[in-house]
Order: sequence, then structure tokens, then C-alpha cells
Amino acid sequence: MRTAILQDVEQALLADERRALSALRTTLASLDVPAENVLALARSIEQLDELFLVVVVGEFNSGKSAFINALLGARVLKEGVTPTTAQVHLLQYGPEPAREEPSPHLHVISAPVDLLREIHIVDTPGTNAVIREHEAITAEFVPRSDLVLFVTSADRPFTESERQFLESVRDWGKKILVVINKIDLFEAPAQLEEVSGFVAEQARRLLGTEPEIFPVSARLAQRAGAGDGGAWAASGFERLETYMRERLDEHERVRLKLGNPLGVGLTLARRYMAVVGGRLELLHEDVQLLDDVDRQLAVQREDMDRQFALRTAEIEKELLEMEARGHAYFDEMLRVGRVFDLFNTARVQEGFERQVVADTPRAIERRVGELIDWLVDADLRQWQRVTSHLAERRRQHRDRIIGDPEVATFHVERTRLIDSVGREAQRVVDSYDRTREAAALAESARNAVATAAAVGAGALGLGAIVTIVATTAAADVTGVVLAGVLGTLGLFVIPARRRKAKAELRAKITGMRETLARALREEFERELRRSSERLAESIAPYSRFVRAEQQSLTTARDEIARLQDEMTLLLRRVNVIGRDAG
Repeated sequence: MRTAILQDVEQALLADERRALSALRTTLASLDVPAENVLALARSIEQLDELFLVVVVGEFNSGKSAFINALLGARVLKEGVTPTTAQVHLLQYGPEPAREEPSPHLHVISAPVDLLREIHIVDTPGTNAVIREHEAITAEFVPRSDLVLFVTSADRPFTESERQFLESVRDWGKKILVVINKIDLFEAPAQLEEVSGFVAEQARRLLGTEPEIFPVSARLAQRAGAGDGGAWAASGFERLETYMRERLDEHERVRLKLGNPLGVGLTLARRYMAVVGGRLELLHEDVQLLDDVDRQLAVQREDMDRQFALRTAEIEKELLEMEARGHAYFDEMLRVGRVFDLFNTARVQEGFERQVVADTPRAIERRVGELIDWLVDADLRQWQRVTSHLAERRRQHRDRIIGDPEVATFHVERTRLIDSVGREAQRVVDSYDRTREAAALAESARNAVATAAAVGAGALGLGAIVTIVATTAAADVTGVVLAGVLGTLGLFVIPARRRKAKAELRAKITGMRETLARALREEFERELRRSSERLAESIAPYSRFVRAEQQSLTTARDEIARLQDEMTLLLRRVNVIGRDAG
């Protein structure tokens, strides 16, 4: 590796860490994660190849620049009382003082200071600066840091802007040292104890841990550097320097160097595991909605099958009653006492049509009309239920954004599809013409029956078609009967012909009943399929999105969970570097 500080690290550990973090970056990139978060992880990985990075944060009037100068023992940074720039200053070792500007917001300052041979120091703009770019620039460098020095002023300790900013630093899982600067303002030790206690309590409450706290005076340290021997002890810098020299030895810096990218990775993994989990929950509710629609369709189909069977049974009942009237008619007509009436064929057939066929065609047409109206109403009710479901779904989740609202591709696409399906369903409901739908279905049924019965429908109604079929059957049956009876009169011939007439009539009506039922069944099956397919087609884009996102997010969730476990184990391995295994 390029830096000396990592030369003794096990290469296998470093390789495993790079692989895990790169895999996480790939997974996060597949989600609609803000680019700055993916970039923060990428830069954190890059930091593995660079010197130990110390980032100094705090309000602009906390004396950060003076503190850094005192820490370096040289006046490297300009000190002032106002935030005059929005630049980040990166301090590095150089044989001669120099300044470069790789970008408008980053100045690289080189100085011949021994401490900078081992670490880089970043001086960030103040958290409370009036220039709005400051906080964003500072936040960009925090994920890259190996150690954060949080500088607060003794006269205004732990301000609201510092507290808010420290929360964001905490979320990245960084090691934080708290520095209370300007302690030379205190006239009595009790004042320092009070402020130190306040800062310790606030830091503990905010961070959940006991951070190291260093009360210092940058002004006294600088005076000591200028030759005032008594100022050094009072400055408090000796304890800080000892800490950084002994506690932040090479092994500790290696642990922090390797642990910080894992901390960034775990922070992002936890954050987006929650995001993915929330979206999966949202999609689960979407799946339930789609399943509800499917179940409703299935229930509707079962109900319509039962209703269809009942309604077609009513139609068949009309034909069976006609058959019973036919048998009674033949019993009355085909007997010896009526033999001379049988010679009048027209009267026999007219009587058959009047007494047997009667109003059966109109009754059947009415029953079929009721069946059509029922089917049309059921279709409309199904669309209305879907519309109601989607409207309620939009109402419940109108403002529910899970994840980063500024990059909400998932939510935009999902909302667009729900709205699209909802608009289509509402359009169908609003434009649904029951009369037109019923007329179209009635025409289809009439044509189907006419085709099955081999009758040219033309402009005839269903009842007229049934009349044609029924009277044709009557003509066929009476014709056969009359021919037989008139051909051979006798006591035994008429009963035989009567039985044959009944059998012929039963066969004709059974054929008509089966033809009518089959034609209607096929037509209504076709209509049910068409209605279901039309509804399914309108929902399909939304359904495809939900299923695809659910699969994609489930894969991402499982991968993030796996990487969380792997990074946790890697962090344990990092934490034992340089320590006695016993």
C-alpha cells in the first residue's frame, strides 16, 4: 500500500474489507440512494490508501484555526473572527510552505511540520457560518475522516448548531474527541469544572458514549510556543499531545483507519436496510391490494357461476314446462275421439303453437335479459370496487415517502402507476353505458343461439329465434305423428303414435334446451373472460412494477443484511489489531 501507516495490516483483512464495501456500494447504487451517500462510501474506501485523516469541526468562532495552529506549533492557518470563505483547508506535510487550489472549495496547504508526516488535518468551515455552502462542505469530509476533533468554545459551549452537527457526525460512527477551547477566559477553576461537566453530560446524552474531553487554550499554547514557559502547562495541550502520541499510536491509527470505512458502510447499511424494509412493507400492502382484486375476481367468478346456473335453470324450466304442455296436448289430441280433428293439420299445428309453445319465447327472452343485466351490473361493480380500492390507497399514502425524498424514483414511479390505473378505472366507471353494454351482450347471445340452432338471426330478437326453433320442432313432431295416424287408423296405432310423438317432442326440446344453454354458456364465458382480461390489463403495469420491485428490494435487503454481518465481523477483526489475543 502507499502509506506507511498500513504496511503491517494483514492484506487478507484489507482485501476482505474492500470487497465488502465495494459490494455494498454496488447494492446501494442499484437503489435510488442519493449520489452523495454512494460517493461518501466511495471516498471512505479511497481513504484506505491515504494518510490518517483528522477532521476538525465546530462553530466558526470556536477558535478552530487557532487550535490547529497551536497543535501544529506553527502559524499555518489564517486566524480571524468572521467566516470569510467557504473553503476546506487540507493540511499536509511539505518541505516548504505552499498552497494549492484543486477546486474553488478546497485549498491544500503544505507545511514543514513533523506531525503532518503521519497525519492529514482538515480545517472545515464553521457549522454556524452564514455562507450556506459551509455545512455541506463540512458534511462531505466527515465520512472520510478517521478521527473527528470537535471544538467548542468555553464561553458558548455546545451551542444548538454544534449539537445538530454533532448528531450528523455521530450517525457516521466516527471516533470523536471533544475539545473545549478558550479556557483562559475562566478566572476560577470552578468555572472550568462547570463547563466541562455540562459538555460531558451533553456529549454523553447525544453520543451515547463517554467521549474524551480536552479543555485547552490555543492562545496560551501559542504564547508558550513564542517563549512563555509558564503558559504551556496552563494551556492543557500537553494532555492532548500525550493522548495523540500514546493513545493514537500506530496500531490505534490503523484500527481507526480500517474501522472508519466499515463504520460508514454499517451506517449506510442500517439506514437503507430500514428504507428497503419500509418499501417492502409498502409493496406488501400493494400486493395485498392486488391480491384483494384477484380474490374479488375469483369470488365474483364463483358467484357468477352459481348465479348463471340458477338463471339458466330458470330458462330450462320454461322449456321443460313447454315439454309438459306438449305431452298434455298430445294426450288430448291423439285419441280415437279426436281422430277427425287430426285431419285438419293447420288447426293441429296452430293449437300446438298456441297451447304448447305459448309465451315460452318471450319468457326465455325475459330471463336472458335479466341474466344480461345482472352480468353488466356485476362488471360495473367490479370496476367500482377497484376504483374505490385505488382511491383509498392513494389517500392513505399520499405523503408517505420512504427514504430520501430528493431522490424518490421508487415513489414517483409507484405513484404514477397507481394514479394511471386509478384514472383508467375511473374512466371506465364514468363512461360505463349499461344500456349499450347490455345491448351488445344481447346481440352476441342472440347470434350465438342463432348460429348454434342453425337459424339466420338477421334482425330477429332472441325470442323470435326461440319461436322459430320451437315451431319448427312442433311442425316436425306433428307432421310425423299425423302422417302415422292418418296412414293407419286403429285402436292400437294411436297410443303408439302418441308415445312416439312424446318421445320426438322430448328429443326436440332437449336438443333445443341443450343448444340454448350451450350457446348462452359459451357467450357468457367469453364475456366473463373479456371483462376479467380488460381489468387485468389495466392493472398490469402497476402489478408488474410491484412484483419486480418486490423481487429487487428483497434481493437488496438480503444482500445488505449479508454485508452487515460481514462488515460487523470485519470490524471485530480490525479492533483486535495490535492487541494481545489473550
